[in-house]
Amino acid sequence: MEPPAAAPPPEPLPEPPPPVPPLELELELPPEAVAQLWRHAALGQPRARGVAEDCVWLDSADGQLSKRGEALEAPRKGPRRHLRVMPPEGSQPPGLAPLPLAEYAPSAAPDVVADQILQPLAAFTGRRQEVVAGGVRLVLRHGNLRCVAAEAPIARLTLSGPAPALLTLAAELARDLPLLPARAAMPEAAQALARQQSPRPRRLGPPDLGETETVPDALALSIGHLAEVLLWHSGRVGPDAGPEGVHQCRVAIRRLRSCLKQFRPVADAPPLRELDAMLGDLARAMGAARDLDVFLRDLGAALGRAAGEDRRVATLLRVAEARRRAAYATLAVRLASPQFRRLIWFACCLAVLREWLPDDGTEAAPLRPFAAATLSRRWRQLRRRGAGIEELDAEALHELRLAGKRLRYAAELFAPLWPGKAGRRFLKRLAALQEALGLANDTHVARALAAGLGQPLAGSGKAGGWAVGLAEGFALAQGAGARRDAIRAWHRLRKAEPFWKD
Repeated sequence: MEPPAAAPPPEPLPEPPPPVPPLELELELPPEAVAQLWRHAALGQPRARGVAEDCVWLDSADGQLSKRGEALEAPRKGPRRHLRVMPPEGSQPPGLAPLPLAEYAPSAAPDVVADQILQPLAAFTGRRQEVVAGGVRLVLRHGNLRCVAAEAPIARLTLSGPAPALLTLAAELARDLPLLPARAAMPEAAQALARQQSPRPRRLGPPDLGETETVPDALALSIGHLAEVLLWHSGRVGPDAGPEGVHQCRVAIRRLRSCLKQFRPVADAPPLRELDAMLGDLARAMGAARDLDVFLRDLGAALGRAAGEDRRVATLLRVAEARRRAAYATLAVRLASPQFRRLIWFACCLAVLREWLPDDGTEAAPLRPFAAATLSRRWRQLRRRGAGIEELDAEALHELRLAGKRLRYAAELFAPLWPGKAGRRFLKRLAALQEALGLANDTHVARALAAGLGQPLAGSGKAGGWAVGLAEGFALAQGAGARRDAIRAWHRLRKAEPFWKD
């Protein structure tokens, strides 16, 4: 009698995703909202233990620690803390942490840096309160930053604990309180006060994926990085702050939306689609302020110089300025709203928790082959759009501009995977094409704005119509060379060798 056949070995179970490590995040809160924090329902009825706190930050006379992105904090009681508060100048922080965070630097707290004795730079005087809610530790420091020349109130809330519970609590608090990730760590804010400058940004521009190997890591890093860039520039939006804040916010939004679309063939989930929709809504809210900034900076300034003291042109420009300030007032309400705070915290959750990942245990796709395939596809699409560029009408040129923008954002994102001159040359030529095509688009927008500005001047009769007609004529003259420049830039770009390799 034959023995029974051995049962086949069981199928191996998929490996569970790696656990999300604990987080420690620093949040900024308006000092006047401190009392509301402890009354929030998400905290229950905490007994916030409070103690007086005094500390100073030390540095060398020429700011050696600050240049290295470090700070030395010396409390009145207890040991000194040597902190990493931002990357050294000229570098971008690697990794996936999407928020400003003060971390222990690897070395012991020094007394001397570069043969210079450290001296007090700035100080904090206030109170420290601490509670635990839902497994998350909350530490609030509120009081005043002081230096020789200035003093400023400050309130910072540090959350530490399991990432899911921490981010859920932060989002709940932010629904009712103006609570956002800190744009700069508290020691950096103190150093900036002492320097009489603005704090420095931790992250700018596109993310650096040069050391990233898989698609999920690249997408998480990009979401976290660009959410922080958007948050940073949103703090610099205002009618008297110059046009760069709104412009850079829109660039960060476009980069992030482009990134979400690029990864959609291999990373598509309802939360990612929801983030894309939220970003599109915010971009539209910023459009009026940006368009009027460009109109007044370019066409309006040229028109004012040419017309001198002509009252008809002056009236037109006053109407444009009034509309610009109204657009900024509307935008300020939006950026202070729970809607904006929800966008930022939602992006942070997606970057840290990665709940958009499939739960079937499949291996993460490698990044370089995916990036090369994406760039090749978009390059083919751009070449097809640009065929016979000399004969393209305005609508076709607009479509070419959009295809160029899609390729440019993909090339910016993936260029660090193939560092070298070829990538920089390709991006430079692509940017030249975008600039020329963008000028033609700006001309179209400026003409439409000028026509709209004429409506409040209808009572001026011929005077209002003359000013609008002059503005439209100037817009056409400024864009007259755009097609010629675009054709030249297109032929130079076609000669560039793709920098990516399969």
